[in-house]
Amino acid sequence: MKPIEKIELPDVKHILAVASGKGGVGKSTVSSNLAIALARNGYKTALVDADIYGPSIPRMFGIEDQKPEILEFSGVQLMKPIEKFGVKVISMGFFAGRNQGLIWRGPLVANATQQLFQNTHWEETDFIIVDLPPGTGDVQLTVIQKLTISGAIMVTTPQEIALNDARKAASMFNNPGLDVPILGVIENMSWFTPVPHPNEKYYLFGKGGGEKLATELESPLLGQIPLIAELGEAAENGLSVFSQKNKTPVKVFENITESLCQMEFMQ
Repeated sequence: MKPIEKIELPDVKHILAVASGKGGVGKSTVSSNLAIALARNGYKTALVDADIYGPSIPRMFGIEDQKPEILEFSGVQLMKPIEKFGVKVISMGFFAGRNQGLIWRGPLVANATQQLFQNTHWEETDFIIVDLPPGTGDVQLTVIQKLTISGAIMVTTPQEIALNDARKAASMFNNPGLDVPILGVIENMSWFTPVPHPNEKYYLFGKGGGEKLATELESPLLGQIPLIAELGEAAENGLSVFSQKNKTPVKVFENITESLCQMEFMQ
């Protein structure tokens, strides 16, 4: 079988895929804040919203009404990403109406995914964070096969049903011929702490699920993100969680960033 030709991105050092088995576990929230955390640590960072059918990154960054400029670079017309919070963002959401659903079959989706990477002017970039759609479909395979991925990060909530789907998604990266290393697991909605009782933790969705998945995948548990209202409110209103009063998620994402930057692929 003829090897699949890779998309060449010579100015990009590392591409990290953020994946989940099911929707609603906070994967896009993790992708957004991880990208912002990397940028805050001095890395030149980009974020590709590869959820073609349900792009949410423009809303989370408060840039829904903006559109990338098409400029000529070295005789080729390329998109210039929208930059906010120090992160360069590209998304199919910039090109479709807010309430417009894309009724596309697999080949169109795969082609659109490639274009997000090929037709964008990245300049010098340390990290591209790829916010993948949930599951194991055309977008995921296109990204894994066509790009050189440094590693994948799995996002889950503690519930067993979320873990089951995360296992299936992880198996795609470990599939022979793909072999993308799983860098770690991030558990979202780990517990809830009422503001009046800061020392209490309520495990609304179970306990220990992320640690269990990390053990199964032989990868580290990179972080546990509590269920915090400010985190969701920031995403809804296009604000950075780093500007919110509650600094708990800030510490989590800073620790995750530190852990990633000490990994072997960075050496």
